[in-house]
Amino acid sequence: MKRPEPIDEEIELKNNVYIESDTDTKGIITYCNDYFAEISGYSKEELIGEPHSIVRHPDMPKILFKILWDRIQNGHNFVAAVKNLAKDGRYYWVFTHFEVLRDENGEITGYKASRKKISKHVTEVLEPIYKKLVEIEKEGGMEVSGKYLTDFLKSHGDDITVDNMLEEIHRLY
Repeated sequence: MKRPEPIDEEIELKNNVYIESDTDTKGIITYCNDYFAEISGYSKEELIGEPHSIVRHPDMPKILFKILWDRIQNGHNFVAAVKNLAKDGRYYWVFTHFEVLRDENGEITGYKASRKKISKHVTEVLEPIYKKLVEIEKEGGMEVSGKYLTDFLKSHGDDITVDNMLEEIHRLY
């Protein structure tokens, strides 16, 4: 499926309404709720069976998805702020909780993502950080952007890590 060209127009999300999806262990969408289809502009039929990256915005640093995948593939839930790309090229920011799904034997069978509207002040703080990471990735790759992110977090407090960065940014701003 051809990815849309991004345009600088934000989709306004409803308060307290969740965008939900499930994927298999490879990130292929196996379930999505009606609100996901509505906001993304894709039908449920277009979404199910596609990689979740179908909504990945090019403004998102790859290092964040590497960290996300490292965490969830090792059985840890994860929280992230993500800028997504709708089918028509508009974007929407979401605060996403990624949960690991397991079978009765404890084996990972997939992942559930629940997303909700994120406050504007958080996106205003994150956008320049994400932009810098994308620039670094273009010049030096993910390893260099990962080092920059680690150094950035250390410079803002000894106890800030990738795992708690969003909670800390939300608290500070």
